[in-house]
Amino acid sequence: MNKGEIADLHKIILEKLDLSRQMTEDEIRELIDEQIKQESKKRYLEISIREQLRREVFHSIRQLGILQELIENPEITEIMVNGTSGIFIEKKGKLEKLDICFESEEKLKHVIWQITAGCNRVVNEASPIVDARLPDGARVNVVLNPVAVNGPILTIRRFPKDPITIDQLLSMKSLTKECRDQLEELVWLGSNILVSGGTGSGKTTFLNILSGFIPKTERVITIEDSAELQIRNISNLVRLETRNVNVEGCTEITIRDLIKASLRMRPDRIIVGEVRGKETVDMLQSVNVGHSAMTTVHANSVRDVVSRLETMVLMGMEMPLSAIRRQIISGFDVMVHLGRLKDGSRRILEIAEPDRLWEGEVKMRTVYRFESECVSPNGEIKGELKKVGEFKHVEKLHLSR
Repeated sequence: MNKGEIADLHKIILEKLDLSRQMTEDEIRELIDEQIKQESKKRYLEISIREQLRREVFHSIRQLGILQELIENPEITEIMVNGTSGIFIEKKGKLEKLDICFESEEKLKHVIWQITAGCNRVVNEASPIVDARLPDGARVNVVLNPVAVNGPILTIRRFPKDPITIDQLLSMKSLTKECRDQLEELVWLGSNILVSGGTGSGKTTFLNILSGFIPKTERVITIEDSAELQIRNISNLVRLETRNVNVEGCTEITIRDLIKASLRMRPDRIIVGEVRGKETVDMLQSVNVGHSAMTTVHANSVRDVVSRLETMVLMGMEMPLSAIRRQIISGFDVMVHLGRLKDGSRRILEIAEPDRLWEGEVKMRTVYRFESECVSPNGEIKGELKKVGEFKHVEKLHLSR
């Protein structure tokens, strides 16, 4: 049977199924098997075709249609659906276009509504942009018409079921044992750590790795737009997630609201998935009044982090730049910058600490820096994270523990 015949048979079976009542997955599978059995009496169906039909029809009804197999493939890290014109995936750091696509916008919208409804998010023409997540923690972004000119756009970024560990980074030579030990000590001491990098550089993954060093006795509060962090070693864990305004009259709850609320929840450590706006004011104030915190921010380098923080603070409060810069120096102990190289690999490019104000500017002290050595014949960039300095201001951490 060719693809067209399989698609026609798929449609016939879907039309014959009685889906007017709520059914369990086993009941749906039994109905599908019965319809396939009926169809096999009319025409010969190979076992492989039967299994394909069984899987595809079930996914169409209960799961995410043609995306389900992609989501279940551990090698695929990103799925990009450009309306009905094509589906792209990222595998091993490389993009490729698949020879499958959604037959109609209605089917794609049905998948989108399944995803958003599963995490209490609303997306429609009035509110056409939304961030959501899948049950396994995969990050989802949706953009609908009229904002998306070429149809509904769905982007899914997947995370491994078992989070990457610091030992795996060691085996991949992304950092040295000395650097690992120093990071572990800094987290244990309660350092305020800011992780920076571009899109897809691995900021959330690295935040997960650092969280593995937090003492198990601490009370940890995580704050995210969509809950993605996979913290497993802390029993006293509170997970907070923002809420969008919706048509039912629910008020919006922002990152800023959650940071303010968390300060009244007796936290030992606050972890904010990302700061990108007015909430930076509250983040900066919390790390300047004795709270231990870790967060991420989009930036092109460690030195660009300062200007990014300044801009975001000014979104929420009029404040002299000199005061903002002093708070950055006294508030954050360590800044880790990640990057995604041309070969698709993700690396720690620099670890630094805010040192002092010099002629009105924040001066950074680089402690570790990635130095590339060569490019191998297959395009892989080889290099090493080398120690080039010492942390100067960690004595305050030793005094506070």
